[in-house]
Amino acid sequence: MSRIAVLTRPAGRNEALAQRLGAAGWQALCLPALTIEPLPAVVPPPMPHDFQLAVFVSGNAARLYLDQVEPCLRSTGWPPGCVVAAVGPATAQTLRGAALVGQSTTVLHPPADADAHDSEALWHILSTRPMPRRALLVRGTQGRDWLADRLAERGVEVVRHALYRRLPAAWSADALAALREWARRGVPVTWLLTSSEGIAATADAVRAAGLQAWWKQCRFVVTHPRLAQVLRGAADDAPGDMVVKNCMPADEAIFEALVAA
Repeated sequence: MSRIAVLTRPAGRNEALAQRLGAAGWQALCLPALTIEPLPAVVPPPMPHDFQLAVFVSGNAARLYLDQVEPCLRSTGWPPGCVVAAVGPATAQTLRGAALVGQSTTVLHPPADADAHDSEALWHILSTRPMPRRALLVRGTQGRDWLADRLAERGVEVVRHALYRRLPAAWSADALAALREWARRGVPVTWLLTSSEGIAATADAVRAAGLQAWWKQCRFVVTHPRLAQVLRGAADDAPGDMVVKNCMPADEAIFEALVAA
């Protein structure tokens, strides 16, 4: 069994995990499937004092939005009437660590030991609370509308605010050479895939490199059960025994899934 992992999360999200894998005797290749491209700023951006709820779908959404509104809220801080919500605890930690949000702001999110960190898990929390009149959903240009639809069904006016788009990343010649060498040797490395867009971009890049036959024989770790089906669809004519392991999106769970895959 190989001890090689290919980590495809966006740049800046893989390095700590790669270091830990290295300490455990693994070789880790940081190979982002997507690049995060901020969109031109909307002036003025939607402000939190106009909403009773602000939902952030990712750490990138949280960071970019706080950068946008910080000049306007520097003297007042986050308005107490706007509850903050995050799909997962990592994004919630980003928000709690921001000086603009402050310790007195309510930050809702699925707990670390929840069965999933997704829109459904966050809705399980939000649906038990009084519904806001207006909610701000901070996200990228792509993403599921499931949570926005649930809020709208309960009479909430939902404003979607896109701050970035995700584009397929260009893989370097050195990275492609490493993949080709592993394919030549028949090494079934383990790939970490964490989004539908990342799976599609990875499959396209693998296909362009002529490595799809080898790729289908590799092992995979995904961070949501839904992604396993997406992966099988992206790997055309994948073998029925394709090894796909699901885990939570936190680094600790990913590490354990990778070394067990």
